[in-house]
Amino acid sequence: MQENTSSTMLTYIKESFEELKNNVTWLDRDKASNLMVVVAVFSIIFALATWGVDELFSKLVGLYFEQIIG
Repeated sequence: MQENTSSTMLTYIKESFEELKNNVTWLDRDKASNLMVVVAVFSIIFALATWGVDELFSKLVGLYFEQIIG
């Protein structure tokens, strides 16, 4: 049973590499670099937006409890 599982896994890995090598269309380096920059900028903007919303809710919750506690 173990031998069959190992053989199946090795076959899967071998076929995956063949698929990547022969059937995948890769971007050229310039386009990939440009897209990487777009993803990085979007990630930074999204992180800043998330941080801003977190800060806003934190302050609102703080004000709410400050009003309740006195």
